[in-house]
Parts: sequence; C-alpha cells; structure tokens
Amino acid sequence: MNRLARYIIMAAVTAAVLLMVWYFQNIVTYVLIAAVLSLIGKPLMDVLAGLHYKKLRLPRVLCAALTLVSIWLLCVLFFYTFIPLIAQQLNELGQVDVAAIASQLDAPLRSFDELVRRAISDSDFSVQNLLQHELGKLIGISEVSRLFGSLATTIKSMAIAIFAISFITFFFLKEDGLFFQSIVLLSPQRYEANIKRALTSVTKLLVRYFVGIFSDILCVMTMLTLGLTFVAGFTLQQALLIGLLAGVLNVIPYVGPLVGCALGGAIGIVTAVNTGVPFAPIAFKMLAVFLAVQAIDAAALQPFIYSNSVKAHPLEIFLVILIAGSIGGILGMLIAIPTYTVVRVFAKEFFNNLRVVRKLTEKI
Repeated sequence: MNRLARYIIMAAVTAAVLLMVWYFQNIVTYVLIAAVLSLIGKPLMDVLAGLHYKKLRLPRVLCAALTLVSIWLLCVLFFYTFIPLIAQQLNELGQVDVAAIASQLDAPLRSFDELVRRAISDSDFSVQNLLQHELGKLIGISEVSRLFGSLATTIKSMAIAIFAISFITFFFLKEDGLFFQSIVLLSPQRYEANIKRALTSVTKLLVRYFVGIFSDILCVMTMLTLGLTFVAGFTLQQALLIGLLAGVLNVIPYVGPLVGCALGGAIGIVTAVNTGVPFAPIAFKMLAVFLAVQAIDAAALQPFIYSNSVKAHPLEIFLVILIAGSIGGILGMLIAIPTYTVVRVFAKEFFNNLRVVRKLTEKI
C-alpha cells in the first residue's frame, strides 16, 4: 500500500471517529466527566486502598464505592449548605427598594454622564438609558431561553446523567487505569509503550492540577469570607456566599474574578439598601478586599498552581489561555490547561526530536 493510500485511510478513519464522537456526544461527555471525577477521587482511593491491618486490606470494590459516595456527599453538602443562602439573597434582591438605589446612584451617575459627554462629545449620552437598553436585551434572552425544554425533561436528563456518570466513575476507580487502558487498546500496537508512558505522566499532572484548582478555590473563598466579614462588615452568611461564588468563578481565568466582583457588588448594594446605610463605603471596602485577594491569588497562588502543577512556565500558561479564550470563549479557557498538558505530554513522546518540543517539555 503506497503512502497516499495510507493517508487517505487514516483521514477516513479520523473523520469516522470524529463523527461518532459528535453523534454520541452525550455519552462521550459522561465518560470524560467520569474520568475527571476518578482523577479527583484518586488520592482518596489510594489512601483507602493503602489501609491495612496486618494482611487484611479493604477490597477495591469497597474503596471505589466509598470514594464515589464521598464525592457525591460533598456535592450534596455543597448544595445543602449554599442553596438556602442563594435563595435568601435572591429573596432579598426581589424585595429591594429600586427607588432607594436609584436615589443613591443619581448623583454619581450624573457626574459620570458629564465626564463621558465631554470625552465623546455626545450631549445625548446617558448611562441610565444604556443600562436600560442592555437589561432589556438580557431580559429578552432569558425569556427565549425559558422556552427550551420542560422541567420534567430536565429532571429526566439529569437523573440519567447522574446515574451514568456514577456507574462509569465507579469502574474507573475500581479498575485503576481502565480509561487509559481503553485508549491504549484503540491505538496501534507499535506505539503502545509510548502511549502508556504518556498516559502515566498525564494522570500524575492532571491529578496535581485538579487538586491545585480545588485548593485555589478554597483559599480564595476563605480569604474573601474573612475579609468581607471583618473589613467590609458583611454577615458571615453573606460573606461565605460571595466568597464561594467568587472562588468558583475564579477558576475561569481573567473573566471569572470580574464576574465574581460584580456579583459581590450586587449583593453589597442590596445589603446597604436593606440596612439603610450609604453603600459607597461598603463598595469601597469590598473593592479593597477583592483587589487584595486577587493580588495575592495572582502573585502567589495561581502561578504556583498553574505552572508548578503542570510543570509549565507562567508566560506559557498565559498565552495558552489567551489563545484558547479567543477560539472557544470561556469554555476554551476552562479546558485550556488540561488540554495543553495532554498535548505537551504526547508531543514529548512522539515529537521529541523537535527542538521546540524538547524546550516546552523539558520539565515534564
């Protein structure tokens, strides 16, 4: 078989695989989520599997079941703790005195209007009109989005997804390396040793990365909760809710902290109006807390987590996130680092003869 024929067959096989992935995208999504959960639960699984009394050890079936139950218990505890807080804040937001907010914002908005009119030479510019226009578009989008699906369909889909992900995760935990063994079986036999080495490195790096991500969320949430409680004067429940939202959103590079700060500002405005105090001092203190936490996170936590966990230079990570964001938006930014880690490891195994690959993968 000549080279052209081989290339045509390889292209046809690749196209067929991509078509299958697209057609069964729900199942592929379940498998990928289960793989991520198994990586997150691997440290606990290893601890449980290492427990022993003399020659007695816990069966791997029991270790996998305990790990899976622990993961879901954490999810249930998370929703049980924070859903009531979110509902309470939404209830307060629904009862807020809009006229009071408008009266407090009137003077600052007038001053801002004057500055912008002078800058852009437009006497008709109004921040209030701009906000009304954008909110109108947002409401329109939300109304259209409500038309998609019914509550029963959503619950059914979620139930199927939870069962499927739990079932797959259990076997990924029970049979260590099952997900990667499946990839090895689908690969050419002559590359089996290279792929096994690459998958071993990928597993170690991704486990470190996901552990680091959760550590970063916990650190940001703790710092914001303490700062908003003792500096900005929020109640512990409000500070905890803002800290959680900001910590989770902080996973989204660059965009997440801004969204978290905006949500925190909205809760701060509602709190100030409901308590009858000017929200300018609260906003200033809250902004100071957010800036301090983001400075610590950007200078100390994220470089350590993103660069050291996947063994890449911080500038390298920064460029990868920018490129992924321009291609895939927020979703691209979220999966940028794990995807780049996998690409780097496989590039080291199969293209290590290239100087640029050797340079980018020298720390792996």
